[in-house]
Amino acid sequence: MKHFLLLIGLGLLLAAACSKPASTPPPAPSSLPDTLRVGTLYSPASFFIYRGDSLGIDFTMARNLADSLHIPLKVVAKPSMQALIAALDSGQINLIAAPVPITSLTLPHIRPVGNERATRQVLVQRVHPGDTAEIADVTQLPGREVTVAANSKYEQRLRNLNDELGGGIRIVTVPADSLAPEDLVDMVASGKIDYTILDSDLANLHGAYHANLDTHLPVSLDQRVAWAVAPTDSLLAAKITANIETPAMQTAYLDLLKRYYQLEKLPSTTYGKIDFAKGRMSPGYDAIFRRYAPSINWDWRLLAAQAYTESNFNPQARSFAGARGLMQLMPSTGRTYGVSNPFSPEQSVRGAVNLLDDLNRQFAAKVPDPQERVKFVLASYNAGPGHIYDAMRLSRKLGLDPTKWDGNVARAVLMLANPVHFNDPVVKYGYLRGRETNDYVSRILDLYTLASLALPA
Repeated sequence: MKHFLLLIGLGLLLAAACSKPASTPPPAPSSLPDTLRVGTLYSPASFFIYRGDSLGIDFTMARNLADSLHIPLKVVAKPSMQALIAALDSGQINLIAAPVPITSLTLPHIRPVGNERATRQVLVQRVHPGDTAEIADVTQLPGREVTVAANSKYEQRLRNLNDELGGGIRIVTVPADSLAPEDLVDMVASGKIDYTILDSDLANLHGAYHANLDTHLPVSLDQRVAWAVAPTDSLLAAKITANIETPAMQTAYLDLLKRYYQLEKLPSTTYGKIDFAKGRMSPGYDAIFRRYAPSINWDWRLLAAQAYTESNFNPQARSFAGARGLMQLMPSTGRTYGVSNPFSPEQSVRGAVNLLDDLNRQFAAKVPDPQERVKFVLASYNAGPGHIYDAMRLSRKLGLDPTKWDGNVARAVLMLANPVHFNDPVVKYGYLRGRETNDYVSRILDLYTLASLALPA
């Protein structure tokens, strides 16, 4: 997989590095390291933090690998592929668990290990579910408008393709710091733009949020990618490859691909399962919401709206990330708050209310307005408080109000999907699919408004 954080300057930087006099390579290690020091990239596929838990395909596979080798794991996220290769060169890390391009420029610095894969850039286009895509060949692109981030590898590839086709593609660029790749995917799905280009793995991942997208048409040649260790580290390379090729690890990898590329998404439709005419919100859980909401000074209808947004009132619900139950508590969070059975509606609500109470206390001094603070608490429940603190720091840096949600911190939350912003020094927790968090808060508050009009307190 090629990663969207692979910057255009990679080739120039590596070429410059290779032009320097060659230093004596370090001796090959004679034993496995005491700690598997893994470098990776923040991204929705490799590594991200969700509700306090570390997730991502590459991260999870690295953790499984460390467990199978019986050595501790230490993970560090770097802002770019250049930084990862430099860290490997210096010995700061001994494994890059991210898709490293296998090229004549990278090979002097790496030894590929594990599952070698191929990725390519693809066209993201709108299509009616069940229909075939309008653009079936790149020769149909002249006369079409394709939107990409300015000065990105996507713009570079599109301009090269335009030259190859004799011109005619209408190339529209947007500032790289204004929109993340997934924002452009969302804009294609909603009809705001016609086409964009993205790496195939990321296009498939973000495309899973939309049933009306096609990402099958390649616009570039395949690029070989793999994990990497130092060129001299043949022992670790052999151990990694042997472990990853076991049936158990291959099964785990395929399961991760299924989980991450066929994610259970938050519903984008309305509230069809709630019939307010029946005088209730949920099929049997209103009494539980009424019992626990007063302990945090919440209206029970607000708590019910959150439960519906989390699980559609399904106490057996499970998310791709491992969250469970009516209130979708992560397993470690549930244990922290005494939830022994996450599928018990009462235990799930009780644990969630205790978590909400703690979040409210955390934000009390930072967001004095109680009504405003509810939005921060809900956002933190969805994303984890670390990401919301990041958004508050980013808001302050950008001249926005870190104590206000709408148009301020909510705007910064959206920015945390963009590598320009999630690699900012004030950001500590990296990538966040901010659109999901933003929509989560809005959906709960909209449903609460409806419930307030339809049902008694």
